[in-house]
Order: sequence, then C-alpha cells, then structure tokens
Amino acid sequence: MNELHDLEFASNRRHFLSKLSLGIGSVGLASLLTPSALFGKNTTPQPLMEGGALGKPHFVPKAKRVIYLHQSGAPSQIDLFDYKPTLTKMFGQELPESVRNGQRLTGMTAGQVSFPLAPSFYSFKQYGQSGAWLSEILPHLSTVADELCFIKSMHTEAINHDPAITFIQTGSQQPGRPSIGAWLSYGLGSDNHNLPAFCVLLSKGTGNTGDQPLYSRLWGNGFLPSLHQGVQFRAGKDPVLYLNNPEGMTQMTRRNMLDHLKQLQEMQLETFGDPEIITRIAQYEMAYRMQTSIPETVDLSKEPEYIFEMYGPDSRKAGTYAANCLLARRLAERDVKFIQLYHTGWDQHGDCVNQIKRQARDIDQPTAALIKDLKMRGLLDDTLIIWGGEFGRTNYSQGKLTKENYGRDHHPRCFTIFLAGAGVKKGFTYGETDEFSYNIAKDPVHVHDLQATLLYLLGIDHEQLIFKHQGRRYRLTDVHGKVVKGILA
Repeated sequence: MNELHDLEFASNRRHFLSKLSLGIGSVGLASLLTPSALFGKNTTPQPLMEGGALGKPHFVPKAKRVIYLHQSGAPSQIDLFDYKPTLTKMFGQELPESVRNGQRLTGMTAGQVSFPLAPSFYSFKQYGQSGAWLSEILPHLSTVADELCFIKSMHTEAINHDPAITFIQTGSQQPGRPSIGAWLSYGLGSDNHNLPAFCVLLSKGTGNTGDQPLYSRLWGNGFLPSLHQGVQFRAGKDPVLYLNNPEGMTQMTRRNMLDHLKQLQEMQLETFGDPEIITRIAQYEMAYRMQTSIPETVDLSKEPEYIFEMYGPDSRKAGTYAANCLLARRLAERDVKFIQLYHTGWDQHGDCVNQIKRQARDIDQPTAALIKDLKMRGLLDDTLIIWGGEFGRTNYSQGKLTKENYGRDHHPRCFTIFLAGAGVKKGFTYGETDEFSYNIAKDPVHVHDLQATLLYLLGIDHEQLIFKHQGRRYRLTDVHGKVVKGILA
C-alpha cells in the first residue's frame, strides 16, 4: 500500500514539474514572438527578437549595423595598401633569415630553397589629407581615402584558408561555432520585423576563378538557436530558396496552413518542451513576412541611373560584387543588423600581377560607391564597414620570380584591413609592419581584438555576450580579445 502511495506521489510530482516546464516554454514562445508580452506591457507587438538575449546593449552603441565585405582568399597587402620601397630596392634578393626567423610555411613553399623578394609590380601614391598609401589599381578607393581607417598590423595563427576564414568569422579555427552575425542576432535581435537580422550575399571574383570554396557554416548559427543563422540571398528570380508559395497555393491558403501548423507545433511544445520548436514557429512566421519584403528589397529597377553609374556597370548584373554592394545599401536602409558579403578570387599563388589587377577592378569602384552612397544618405554615421581577408600574402615569390610576374603564398604574420563609418577614426592608419611587410613593428591587432572591437562599436562587452553549451560558457572571442581603442573616434 505504501509503495502504491509513493508511486502516485511520484507521478503527481512528475506531472507537476512537466507542466511547470511547459508553462515556461509557453512564456518563451510568447516572449519570442512578442517580447513586450514577457514584461506585461500592453503595447503593440514589437519586432521579432527585439532586444535579443541582452535586452539592450551594455553601453551606448556607436554603430547600429555592420556591412562586412569579406575578401575570401586573402588579398595581398603588399600590392594594395602596404607600400614598401625596400622591397623595390632589394628586388630578387633573398629574404633575410633574421626576418623570416624560422616561420612556419605552407606546404606550397616549404620545399623552396630560395625566397626571392618580390616588390609590387604596381606603383603607389599618397591620397587625401591623411596621406594614405594606395596602389594605382585602386583609383576609386583613393577618392575616399579620408574616410578609411586602416589596420596594417592584423595577425592570425591560421596559415591555411579554411581554418583562417573560419577563425575570423566565428572566433575558432574549428567548425561548429556561431558566426559573428549569428552572435549579433542572438545578442541584439532584429530592428526590422520583416527581414532577418543577418543577411548573406556571395559573389565570385575574376582574379582567380579556381579560388577556395565557401561553406554555409561560415554564416551558421553553431550551437545558438537556428533562428540566428544567416539568410543567404541568391541571384535570380528566387533570392531566398523555398520562400515562394508552391504552384497552386494562394497567400490565404498559406496563411491558413501556417496558423494550423502553429497550433500543432504549440501542442508539440506543450508535450516535449523543446525550445527549437519556438525557433521553428518564428522562422515560419518570418518566412511568411519575407514573401512581401524580400522582392521589394532586391528589386533594383527603381534605382536611379546615377546610382548604377556610381557602382559601375556590373551593378546591373545580379550576383556580382557591385550588385551585392548596392543591395547591401538597400538592406542597411531597412535596418538589417549584420550584412555579410563574401567575394572570392583573392588566392593568387601564381600570375599575381594579372590576377590581382582583375580582382581589384571587381571591388574598387563598388566599395568606394558604397561608402559614398551611405554617406550621402546619412547612413555612414551609424553603419560600420569592414573590408579585408583572412590573412595576408608573402613578400617573397612563390615559385619563379620575374620582373613581369610573381606569385604569393599565405602569410598570417601581418595583413591589412580597413574600416569606415560609425565609431572609427577617419583618414587614419593604425599599426605598422617592418620594411619587408613580413613582421609587425608596432601595435599588433589579433583577430580576436578585431572581433572584440566590432562588438564594442555595437554596444556589446565581448566578455559578457555568452551562451552556455554542453556545460561551458562560450563567446565569440573565446577567452581572448581586447578592444582596439586606438582606432576609435
């Protein structure tokens, strides 16, 4: 009899705890779809995931949004920004061992017995009041030199593309961590009820058509709820896959289907309490709203002629870097939090002279136009632009060196990126490399430092944006990173 009583008590206790946890799940669903409901505010529904996990930034942000122009394959700092006359004087001479100092090499040059110094084929000049050095193959960027904030002392531990790009985008060389955009979506939420907080655009460069591939995990959510993964926009009639209604389905039918599906999912939530069900409901609702917002956003037909002229002829070709830069401006106008562009083609191990000129032509005019366009519309003041790759290139030639051509291998010890817009100094250069552009001479900036600074400009303390997973507290910067205060306006 006592055993039966104990069983009945245990059953009731389990039932109570189960119902209690499911009640919490319902509160979670309500707060996700209408955050104000969680706080008992009798207001109109707020944008999806407004405030994110943080509720509000840790301090007043200087930037509302980020446009990250990632140049996949690693641009050569020596041929674009890091002017080194010493290399010209020492053309073809051996890189001093005291400079290389036994640095780890890739498998592509580890077998070389000679490391002949290869200066840039292209000439450099100083531009603007800041006197920034830029290569002759960047004539349009030279016109906005006084808007740019260069960091010439970036460095990373990764020496090969996949771990390096994974590292700069997720904070870890190993796959599986959330990307920067996913962290921002999780922490800060969305400012637009009808568009994702994190949008991704891809383009293929003309510099090296056999360049490294890109993987969707670079804009993935990792262990964060899947709602926070980047939404990829594609060229063509279906910019977001599976967004349009199937043939024969009306919008009303779609709405009715989603309403019934939501009821079924809420029943699942009540039974199992799986938080991913909440995410799924939110994703379906977002997809429904995007059916109207996405076609309007990607429709460039109403852009005036002078805008296309500003961005260049490729801006009329969907899927090009120029068209994606123009689309990035349209997404910024609509308050998308994190806009990620990937442009491939920078992996120039051979024929660097010709390949990098073609590649520079891809990005030069559109990047300058994006900066000018945002400034013209008053958006540059609260938009942070980041331009750069995953590491740099060597000052010595990979393979045979001639006066007409050379190749460059991977170089993680120093590389150049630039920023523009919200919160950073204009017409400013931070950090220096040695006379060979091989080692950092002043003010090193690690990848985690860049990530910490990016978060800071958005009002986030990088040490406090944390997600607990498998018993450990994770963050974008892992256990590293410091804000680079020297570049802050």
